[in-house]
Amino acid sequence: MTDVTFEPGPLDRSDRVYIAGHRGLVGSAVQRKFEAEGFSDIVGRTSAELDLKDRGAVFDFFARERPKHVVLAAAKVGGILANNTYPHDFLSENLQIQVNVMDAAVEHGVERLVFLGSSCIYPKMADQPIHEDALLTGHLEPTNDAYAIAKIAGILQVQAVRRQHGLPWISAMPTNLYGPGDNFSPKGSHVLPALIRRYDEAVKNGVDRVENWGTGTPRREFLHVDDMAAAVFHLIEHYDGPDQVNVGTGSDVTIREIAETIAKVVGFEGETVWDTSKPDGTPQKLLDVSKLAEAGWTAQIGLEDGLRSTIDWFHENADSIRQ
Repeated sequence: MTDVTFEPGPLDRSDRVYIAGHRGLVGSAVQRKFEAEGFSDIVGRTSAELDLKDRGAVFDFFARERPKHVVLAAAKVGGILANNTYPHDFLSENLQIQVNVMDAAVEHGVERLVFLGSSCIYPKMADQPIHEDALLTGHLEPTNDAYAIAKIAGILQVQAVRRQHGLPWISAMPTNLYGPGDNFSPKGSHVLPALIRRYDEAVKNGVDRVENWGTGTPRREFLHVDDMAAAVFHLIEHYDGPDQVNVGTGSDVTIREIAETIAKVVGFEGETVWDTSKPDGTPQKLLDVSKLAEAGWTAQIGLEDGLRSTIDWFHENADSIRQ
C-alpha cells in the first residue's frame, strides 16, 4: 500500500490514547496536555509495569488495551556524559523500544502515532538554523551519535509505515527541553537541569565557586516541555506528512548565558569557571521552525519565566529528585 491521503482534524475526546513514557519529562507533559484537552481514556504504564524492550509484553499490551492513538515519548535519554559513556545502551535500548511499539501499533491498527525524537538527529555542522532537509546530509556529533542513529531509525520507520501500510503517522523532533519532571541526577541529566542543580547546591552549601564543562560558548535552543506538549497536540490535529517536524522556539542562547541566568534566579553570587578540557558538544543547534509555524503553532513560554517555574518545581520536589 502507498501513502494515503489523510486530512487531520480534531480527535474524538473519547478515543483511547496510549502515551508511552508517561512518567518522563516529555510523556508527563503530553499527558497533562491531553487531560487538559478533555481526553477521558488515557493509558500509561510505568517501566516496571511494562518493559517496552520486551517484545512479547508490548504486543500483549496492545492486544489487550487497543489504543486508537499513540504518542511514543518513551526513550533512554541522558546528557553528554551518559551518551558518551554508554553508547551501546542508548542505541540498543532505544531501537528496541521504538521497533516494538511501532510494530505492535501496526499489528493492531493504531490510527495516529506521533514519534518523538531529538534535534541531535541532524549533522554536527549543519547550516543554522537547521531545516528538516538537513537530515542525513553530514556527520553526527560523536558524543551522542548512537542515540541520534536510533532516533533517525524511528523517523525512517514512521516513513516506512506510511508507505507500506498507509497509516497517517508523523514524527516530531523537539529541541532541548526543560521543565517540571526533568532529570536532575548528577550523572544522567542534560545541561540545563544539571546547571540548575549545580548552582542551587552551591547556594545551599555556601560554596562560592561553580565549575562547568566546556567553554560556555556553544549556543542552544531551549523549549519548555509544556510548550512542546502543546505543539505535539497541535500537530496531531493539524499536520500530516512523511517528513519530521522541528519543534522549537526559533531562537537560542549560549550555555554561558544560561548559566548566568540560572545563577541569578537561584541567588548564586560566586565565581563560575569553565573546564575547557571537557567537550562542548555541537557548537550550535538552532532549529528552523518554519514548518511548525506554517502548521499554525509558535512557542508561548519565555525562557526566563520557564526557568523560574522549573527551579520552583525543583525546590518543591527536592526530597524526591535528589536521591
